[in-house]
Amino acid sequence: MTITATGHTIDVRTLAPNMRHATLLAAFKALAPQESLVIVNDHDPQPLRLQFQDLAPGQFSWVYESRGPELWRVCVQKVEPAPAGGSCCGHCGGA
Repeated sequence: MTITATGHTIDVRTLAPNMRHATLLAAFKALAPQESLVIVNDHDPQPLRLQFQDLAPGQFSWVYESRGPELWRVCVQKVEPAPAGGSCCGHCGGA
């Protein structure tokens, strides 16, 4: 994993296939809100995105920086989850 001033980059091509998702999920979990993780891969990590949706719904943004065909880069940012029940937290005064 490479750590930069703006976040973390993990080139999963260097990891054993059976360690990729676990490594990325652990790295995401360790992020503070608004920190990001850039995933570098040789294919579209769509299955990972589905896993994120199951395990961390509403807690991340997923932005493709490049879409192959040989190199894929995805920036995953940790965001604050919406308040429970979909109600306003009151911080913004309901605006």
